[in-house]
Amino acid sequence: MTFDDFAAARLPAMLRFATALTGDADLAKDLVQEVLIRVSGRWPEIGQLDRPEAYVRKMVVNEYLSWRRRSWRLIPSGMSGHLTGPSAPDPAEGYADREALLAELVKLSRRQRTALVLRYYEGFSDAEIADVMGCTQSTVRGHVFRALAALRVELDEPLAAGTPGKETC
Repeated sequence: MTFDDFAAARLPAMLRFATALTGDADLAKDLVQEVLIRVSGRWPEIGQLDRPEAYVRKMVVNEYLSWRRRSWRLIPSGMSGHLTGPSAPDPAEGYADREALLAELVKLSRRQRTALVLRYYEGFSDAEIADVMGCTQSTVRGHVFRALAALRVELDEPLAAGTPGKETC
């Protein structure tokens, strides 16, 4: 398989994955472009691997996580509609819940968000996530646990405050 064939076949999936990581379709395009530039120069090596797409996915994760070390920092905003692509409009209630969840996802640390995306978007096991993120399985479980706990607290607070007569836990 040539690099052009690989890029054409895997580009849509890589863009969806990167969009889930970054929360911004334009930032995801930049991320994937950076990775594909590096992959093209090393394609003779990468193309010979058993699963080149797994290697490239790890490169996308590493590039995403390393962006925090750059001198500039982007904070994604306006994530609506970017994760699933064009679809039928959501009902009003579902849309509000989805927007609230996406707004809270942006507040998570990069590692926590990466662990959640790999677990729930890609369906990876703890071992696979640990391999991609370069950490131990217990660290992955910790990232997921803390991220879900933060989401529960943040999403429950506005609902509890806005609903009279309901007790909070």
